[in-house]
Amino acid sequence: MSSKEVEEQIIQSYQRDEQMMILIFAQWCVNHDLDPKALYVRAYPKQAANPSLEAAIALTVSKEESGDVPDDTLLNVLSLFGNEELAFIVSEEISRRPRK
Repeated sequence: MSSKEVEEQIIQSYQRDEQMMILIFAQWCVNHDLDPKALYVRAYPKQAANPSLEAAIALTVSKEESGDVPDDTLLNVLSLFGNEELAFIVSEEISRRPRK
């Protein structure tokens, strides 16, 4: 395998992982009755249109059908991909929840 082919595979793998991160974020929002687009715009106001987010939203299921997406999992995944601004907005939303 040439170095160009290896590079292509690495890029494709990263893009698949990034799509999974976006889907995790979108499903977490659905599970907590939050609008993923609205949270994304709060984090990245100059990037309102995001085709990857739109595609992920289309793949979400109702919160009744979904498994739990733990807050820590989402925050870790967002940080792993350098989405610190979005992680901050998510943390704000977590802090707004009523305490149990």
